[in-house]
Amino acid sequence: MAVLTLGISYRRASIDLLERLAFTDDDLTKAYRHASDLDALGETVILSTCNRVEVYASTPSYHAGFLALKRLLTETRGVAADELAEPLYSHWERDAAEHLFAVAAGLDSMVLGETQIHAQVREALRRAEGEEAAGPSLTGLFHAATRAGRRVRQETSLGAAPDAFVALGTDVARDALGGLAGRDAVVIGAGQMASLAVTHLRREGIGPVRILNRSLEHARTLAERTDAEHGDLNALPDALRHADLVMCATGAAGFVIREDVVRDASIARAGRPIVLLDLAVPRDVEPSAGAIEGVRLVDVAALRERLADVDGDTAANIAHADQIVTEEVGRYVARRRADALAPLIRALRRRGDEIMSAELQRHASRLTRLTLDERAAVEALARGIVAKLLHDPIVGLKERGEPETQKLHAKVLAELLGPDPDPS
Repeated sequence: MAVLTLGISYRRASIDLLERLAFTDDDLTKAYRHASDLDALGETVILSTCNRVEVYASTPSYHAGFLALKRLLTETRGVAADELAEPLYSHWERDAAEHLFAVAAGLDSMVLGETQIHAQVREALRRAEGEEAAGPSLTGLFHAATRAGRRVRQETSLGAAPDAFVALGTDVARDALGGLAGRDAVVIGAGQMASLAVTHLRREGIGPVRILNRSLEHARTLAERTDAEHGDLNALPDALRHADLVMCATGAAGFVIREDVVRDASIARAGRPIVLLDLAVPRDVEPSAGAIEGVRLVDVAALRERLADVDGDTAANIAHADQIVTEEVGRYVARRRADALAPLIRALRRRGDEIMSAELQRHASRLTRLTLDERAAVEALARGIVAKLLHDPIVGLKERGEPETQKLHAKVLAELLGPDPDPS
């Protein structure tokens, strides 16, 4: 069985499509049950986040697995097949591993290096195991991916990238507003990114800072920790009329700030500029709001491009992270190859021992005059010859990188030398 992944992410899919494809807890139970009824799928793990939906599976063939996974998405999410045609991507075997390892490392996230995805990859496997959908193949793959993600966070500073996005966004706001001293700021959200935003604004001497959130209690908790004001989203229209800088970082599925609300606030501001810094994925601010006169809208995609241009350390960290992913993928593939070949290699060595023992037995009468030491030397010589004859074929088999090529060579070797196990 080989590994195949089928998915859709923020890179090519609309927010609307991602929202419709996203799995709730109840949806996952039904989806795993449905997957178990599809003959082409063995093990299955579903990774569903705000900006990607991916299904990993063990399957006997690419074509059958692709059709089964596509059917799983369309039938469980109520999405027409033609809607998936353009944004859908797939990865097979080593490419599937490379993709998952990059995802777990935060290299494929819209906010480069964000740490939440690492936990989400672990949780996806935990849930699949709870549904009895994941077995040795995908468990090994996901454990190796989380190891790669952990190394990237330990050996690079990409985990600090969200801070860099906040800092760069603040620099953009400073340029747009002609300075930040004495400016009013509003932060929408009460999670990790919102907390980073408030802390950074405080360090910049911006004030007052007001935190707005759908949950007033969560807004109050963050405000008390950061010495800020707080309120719920009912206060948003008034906040937009008075604030100079608005940072958005919620986990909402839809837009929190819509164009019409920004337009009404803009009229009340009488031409006074405002910067909307959208740090959320998916977006909190309706993109068309950026076309309103006096409004400067900056989202994560724009910040990511700018960060790559101005931050040489980030480029170096990305290169180091890519190297880590390559190393870990190589380690995973080698381990998987060794596990797959282990039965055949044991059978080859057992066959060699059987031939050696049979030949020694056949010539036993001619060896009776040997001393014990001489007989032991003959047996050691025979074992050495067998080991050397098997060494090169076994090493060559292990070095065949592509699974299909490896299976073919293993089959030929098994037929030539006679061991029984099927290496597939």
